[in-house]
Amino acid sequence: MELLPQDLERNGFVLLDELGHKELIPFVKTYLNKKTMISQIYTICNILFAVFIIFWFWFHIERGDFEIGRGFTYLSYGFAIAFALIPIHEYIHVLAYKSQGAENTSYDANLRKFYFMAIADQFVANKKEFWIVALAPFVVISTSLILLLFIANPLWSVTILGVLLTHTAFSSGDFGIMSYFDFHKDKEIVTYDDKVQGISYFYGKPKQMTLK
Repeated sequence: MELLPQDLERNGFVLLDELGHKELIPFVKTYLNKKTMISQIYTICNILFAVFIIFWFWFHIERGDFEIGRGFTYLSYGFAIAFALIPIHEYIHVLAYKSQGAENTSYDANLRKFYFMAIADQFVANKKEFWIVALAPFVVISTSLILLLFIANPLWSVTILGVLLTHTAFSSGDFGIMSYFDFHKDKEIVTYDDKVQGISYFYGKPKQMTLK
């Protein structure tokens, strides 16, 4: 978006919320619990992946492709690999931010609270731009994993499904903030990060208003 943070108020935007980056998890939980299209899609994705893993596991055990103990071992590999994908996930966020025009990008992490963030300092993003940024890692990584299923043997396919399920769970922050936009769908919402303050700001205005 071509607006700068200091231009927002004179273009009709008012401050709706401030999200301290250390408070990311409660914020995400709040908006994933709202009945929005995004929160429902996210819930359905988690359920479908979990059910498919159970079915896949049972199918291959019944067929004699592997024993249950070995299957769980390979499933645990998937959980571990998902943690290793976190830097790649955040890097894809940064690439998506840059594709939308952001210049000052960086990362933030808090291992104690277990959150990881890509930050675009002072870059004002509208709903479309933010959704591109938020969805990019989920779409790229999930699509790659699904394609790998077609060439993996039964044991490694269980690992891939473990990665897929865990990575989807790790994407809760992205879906939670998209749910915020969806919850305020009656407004034009924009957001930007302040790296120094460690805060993301959300501004909104009625959709019928136009920029000056």
